[in-house]
Amino acid sequence: MIMKRQQKMIVSPKTWLAAAAGLAIAVSLTACAGPSALDVVGRQSITSFEKVMDTIPDRVKADEENVGWALTAPDDSARFIWSEDYSKAPLHDVMLELKAQPFLDAGLDPEKLPESYAFYEGDTLNGATEKLLMVGKKLGSDTPSYQGAATPLAAYEQIVDQYRDHINYHTSLDHFGVMLGDGNMFEWAKDMKTNGTDKSVQDKDIVFVLNPEPLVAAGVDPEKVEGWAYAQVTVELDGKMQEVWKFLKPFDLK
Repeated sequence: MIMKRQQKMIVSPKTWLAAAAGLAIAVSLTACAGPSALDVVGRQSITSFEKVMDTIPDRVKADEENVGWALTAPDDSARFIWSEDYSKAPLHDVMLELKAQPFLDAGLDPEKLPESYAFYEGDTLNGATEKLLMVGKKLGSDTPSYQGAATPLAAYEQIVDQYRDHINYHTSLDHFGVMLGDGNMFEWAKDMKTNGTDKSVQDKDIVFVLNPEPLVAAGVDPEKVEGWAYAQVTVELDGKMQEVWKFLKPFDLK
């Protein structure tokens, strides 16, 4: 899908391979509705997401066009966006927006992208006009009910309350995440200091995760996408662990 609207980080993929090798993309551990007293994952995902936003407050901004909020990567190359009103969100309710140039340089033909992707020009956080990609998922068409203001955290809580099956936990990295459909995700650390699973130093506080298959089918050479690691990660499907390829962009916020 190609859209128009008003509105390079260069890192060798090898830099991230060691850090990304242990990333486990797993299905949601719980599919209950809302962060009840028994829903440890849901409740802890809220408190940890709040800590991430508090660590980079200047990176969390209102996104009027998508009727919600956006968390922008430290290098301005990607954004995680979540809606505060599903009845008004124009395209998706949870999504990633990415600078398209690294993928264009690696051979992307936007005309070959599936309908789940949008390609357009827009303004980035630094005010520059860029070619952008967006991929995400529509959660619903309801109007959430808020007790007080629709803050970034309150909007995230609505996802946990109403669409709990899109929140998951990755044991190996001690990460929570929002599943964006088709293997795309946004993840953050439960504890930005220590990986609670293996007690190692946590250096992947947030991670943007892309399924490379649609991009490769649209002409991208995965080994030539600058700023994104192309690595195999462990995926749990139907109780079995499998190795799949992902594009990864992790950041250490502290």
